[in-house]
Amino acid sequence: MTTDEELEQTPPAAQETVPAQSGLEETALRRALVLLAQHRVLTTAQVHVMLSPATGRRRITRRLATLLEEGLVGQHGVRRGLEQMWFLTPQGARVVNDWPEFRGRTVFTPAGGFDASLRVAHTHAVVRAHLAFLADAQRRGDEYGPLDWLPETAHRLPDSGGEDRLVADALLYYTATAPRRVQYRAFVEVDRATMSSERLARKLIAFARFFDYAPQPVGRRGTVGDQAAGLAWQRFYPRFPRILFVLTGAARPSLERRIEDLRAMVAGHPLVAGMSSEVPLGAAILEDIETQRPTSAVWTPLAGAAEPRSWMDL
Repeated sequence: MTTDEELEQTPPAAQETVPAQSGLEETALRRALVLLAQHRVLTTAQVHVMLSPATGRRRITRRLATLLEEGLVGQHGVRRGLEQMWFLTPQGARVVNDWPEFRGRTVFTPAGGFDASLRVAHTHAVVRAHLAFLADAQRRGDEYGPLDWLPETAHRLPDSGGEDRLVADALLYYTATAPRRVQYRAFVEVDRATMSSERLARKLIAFARFFDYAPQPVGRRGTVGDQAAGLAWQRFYPRFPRILFVLTGAARPSLERRIEDLRAMVAGHPLVAGMSSEVPLGAAILEDIETQRPTSAVWTPLAGAAEPRSWMDL
């Protein structure tokens, strides 16, 4: 989980390494480990799309089998007729823990194949949303790669007797290159209709609390340090990321009602309404962004007029 909390000191680099291969093959194996560390649990098809879509799928499977033989990854689903899933083992996590991509971050490893299978439904939906943005960026020529999507990004919240942290399903970093160069950041929440619509809408309150959170400085009030404390999110972002809800897992009328409930929360909660005046908020159905692209007019703004538009135009 990516978090702003102070982490324990990173342990010394592990002795395990990527299996000895040719230069290109070793690079591919390393990238496969990075993808699994970043995205938690991936199917063979998802690894294929993100690692090397121009390469035959059999070669991708052989590379994953090599990592399996070395004990760096585990698999699940082969004997049950399920789509093959891959995940890091604790040994694999030790290998990547000190790599530059993961310094200061916790690398997730399931307890085993069964644990991975319990997590795969939500993780699979989150990765599907990521792949929709990735395919759209490639068509448009924008800058957005497989690692520009950070799952489970966490930030502390003020202690108010409730949740003490905000955990977004993902944080997206995206740079549009035409007609002008624009950098976007977005918190992404993927909902599979497994919780009540009210609980989903309450996630907006957590985002609004983070948007409004100014940590109390150490020392006497009224000092220079107190005046310069600022808002918590400004330590991490030059601008507060837009918030995107991606919905799936139910019939379209049900998902559309959930979007209306999100709009009602924005209109009815003072803290959320205040945030909406400065932060773009939108919701879309996962199958729509997959078939019509995220930059199509498939996003319903959660504040103001409900006319669908691109996520960039919220």
